[in-house]
This record gives sequence, C-alpha cells and structure tokens, in this order.
Amino acid sequence: MSKPTVVGLFAGCGGLDLGFKKAGFEIIWANDFDKDSVKTYEENIGKHIVLGDITKIKSSEIPSGFDVLLGGFPCQGFSVANIKRSVKDERNFLYLEMLRIIKDKRPKFFVAENVKGILSLDKGKVMNLILSDFEDIGYKVDYRLLTASDYGVPQHRQRVFIIGNRIGKENPFPKVTHGLKNDLFNPKLEPYVSTKSAIGHLANVRTRDKPFRHKNITIYNHVARMNVSDKFWGRKHDVNQFDICDYLKKWRKDSGWSTKKIDDHFGYAHTAGHWFRKDNNSGSIPNPDDWRELKKLLKFDNKFDKQVTELEEKTIVYEQSLRISNWEEPSDTLTATGPEIHPNKKRRLSVRECAILQTFPDDFIFHGAIGSMYKQIGNAVAVDLAYQIARGLKSHI
Repeated sequence: MSKPTVVGLFAGCGGLDLGFKKAGFEIIWANDFDKDSVKTYEENIGKHIVLGDITKIKSSEIPSGFDVLLGGFPCQGFSVANIKRSVKDERNFLYLEMLRIIKDKRPKFFVAENVKGILSLDKGKVMNLILSDFEDIGYKVDYRLLTASDYGVPQHRQRVFIIGNRIGKENPFPKVTHGLKNDLFNPKLEPYVSTKSAIGHLANVRTRDKPFRHKNITIYNHVARMNVSDKFWGRKHDVNQFDICDYLKKWRKDSGWSTKKIDDHFGYAHTAGHWFRKDNNSGSIPNPDDWRELKKLLKFDNKFDKQVTELEEKTIVYEQSLRISNWEEPSDTLTATGPEIHPNKKRRLSVRECAILQTFPDDFIFHGAIGSMYKQIGNAVAVDLAYQIARGLKSHI
C-alpha cells in the first residue's frame, strides 16, 4: 500500500510534519515564509517545501488528492504571552488561508494547532468562529487542549489541536501515556520524562559552534546564550580585559598556536579570536572551563588564574520573568523569544537542549543565527506529540 499523503502549511522547521513522517505519512508539499525555517526543513525533511507568503499562493499551485492538511497557523496574535493580543490582529486570520485550501482541496482530515490563548480570545468568540467556519465547509470538527508531557515529551507544553474530517469518522485524539510517578488512580501510565533524563548528558559539556562527538553521538547546535537572570555564577574578582588580552597574546605568540587553530581546537567559529583582541571593546575573557583548556595549549603561568576562574553566586535584577528550567520533572514551556536558564545557572539552555526537549532527533540540524534557531524550535510542535496524533489519523485513513 502507498503511504497516506500530507500537505503542511505554516510548516516552520517541521516539527508537526516530522511527527507525521515518523508515523509513516508522505509529505508531498509544504510552505513557510521564513527563510531559515525553510532551509532547516529542506535539509532535514525534504525539498518539497516552498518559500513564500501563503496569501499569495494559489490553490492551483498546491498538489491535489492528498489525505491530510496540517497547519500550525501563526499564533502571535493569540498567545497568552502577548498582552496586546486582539481580534483585530491580522495574524489571527491567517487560518482563513488554511480554510481556503481545505475547501479547495478537500482532504480527508485536517489538523490545526495553536496556543492555549486562542481559547479565551474575546471570551471564546474567536474559537467558536474558527470551529464554525470549518464546519460550514462540511467537516466534523473537534478540539482538545493537549499537554505534551502527557505523551512522553519532557516538557509541560500546552497547545490546542483542532482536528476535522469529512469521512464520517470520530476525530481521533491520542490517549494519555504518561503521568505522575506511582499515580494510584492511573497505575498503567509511564512516569513523566524529566528534563534531567532528556538533556542531563549535556549539562556540563561546554557549548561550541561546531559539531562534536559525545558518548558516541554527534552533537549539533550545542550553542547557547550566556546571559542569565535570578542567581548566577559570575566572576568574584574584577578583571581587566585589556590586561588579559595582552597576557594571552604573548603566550599564544610564544606557543606557535594561531587564533584559527585555537578556534578549531575548541570547535568555535570566531569566539577564540576575541580573547586576543581589545579593539572597539569587542574583546572577551574566556570562561573558566575555556581558560583551563587554553592553559593546557599555551602553557601559561598562574598569574590570572584566580581572577578568571574564581566565581561566586550573584543576584541581578533584570529579566526576572525568565525561569530556571525544571530538572527533576518535565521542563516548562519553551518559547520562541528565548530559552530558560539552565539549572547550572551559567547559561541558557542550548539550541540542542531545546531541540531535545521538543523531541527533535539528534541529527536534526538547525540553520540561522542563534536567535532564529531558538525561535524555530519554540514555535514548533513537539515531534513525538505530532507522532501520536498522526498514528490516530493513520488508523482511520
């Protein structure tokens, strides 16, 4: 038998599509207007994605005869994180493009995904309008608020899923598989997957730009923002970057190591170069782990060891809304604007750690600047939740 077929709208980097592919569907066409997301999708899922504004793509340009239409239509206007959300936000009506294509192509099923905030927008009127519009074109429509951690995803992420079909079936929503450990009322449930069990292997592995091997796995995109809030580990002593720079430049020159060679050794693209420069205040000081590794290469003395490596826990007053990620239980919801602080308090969660918490496979490689990669992951549907939804639809198709 041939595989059931899928078209994906607002596909982003492909979390929803990848879950369906994992369940045995064939994605024949997809679309997004973000260049980085499309590049990520192309490399990891397929070349069938089209870069462009869906409002300018005619239905005739999309293949016909497919089984399922997917659409995580843009949610910024609906998000509870957006205090200015409004029924007048034009992004709220991009679901009409999905409606247009469903009406024109008549797939057996459609799956739409959005944030929890859509349920309360204008006291529920927006959600009722959306459901009514889908029903008016001949689909039986239901929705559920699903929590990703209930399906084996290491993240307490809540999203609304709307499923519709025109073939007279009950709309299938996945059965909960995970819950609290030793739940007397639900003894058959597996325990929630904790953040620690998912990303603990990278907790003390320094970030770097280039791929590297760790525990027999190639690790990609283990890069992270280093700004933190609440309590964090900062330098205990004042350090003058110009003094450190002159000191390191002397030892590097004597050692014969070039800046490029040092970058290659650390797996960085440009970071090491800033340790040996002080023009335009663009220089930087190695963190304690990098300092100790650099000392092995350049064999410098102990002159600045104390100033660079001695840390103390400090408190700062900005970015207080950013939480430290849970460790012994599933993570809080990852957002598109930036990740939580790692429990080690030295950095934010890395791009790879965020990808793991969204259940992307280890060999799924993200493209773009670090902010773009965080955004792609934060906007995605958790792959394993998409897989559970796809399995239910496949049984009907």
